[in-house]
Amino acid sequence: MKARMAVYPLICSLFLLFFVAPALFAADYPKEPVVVKIEGAKMAPVTFSHAVHVEKMKLECVKCHHKDAASPKACTTCHGKEAKDKAPAAKDAFHTTCQTCHKEMAAKGTAAPTKCNECHKK
Repeated sequence: MKARMAVYPLICSLFLLFFVAPALFAADYPKEPVVVKIEGAKMAPVTFSHAVHVEKMKLECVKCHHKDAASPKACTTCHGKEAKDKAPAAKDAFHTTCQTCHKEMAAKGTAAPTKCNECHKK
């Protein structure tokens, strides 16, 4: 009887590890790949991997989600086709944030797209 009771915490731990934890982790990330599309934009949408940026490149959420890192939302929630209130237009915000980071990475020898057609693929 005591041996059987000792197994229950192990079973519960394994359940949490294999079923609950992955579900919680998956809820933190958007579906892959992420497609950033701005209605009416002249260039093709940008497709990128959120997981690569967070897990492989070790970027902190606040690097991109500067206003709501605790509960990130899509960038286009605040940044639209045109500048609004204090938020710059999405194109300007993405180009400032993404291009700056990509150029810094490329200067350090890490492969990162820096040309328009490397991100805006038709």
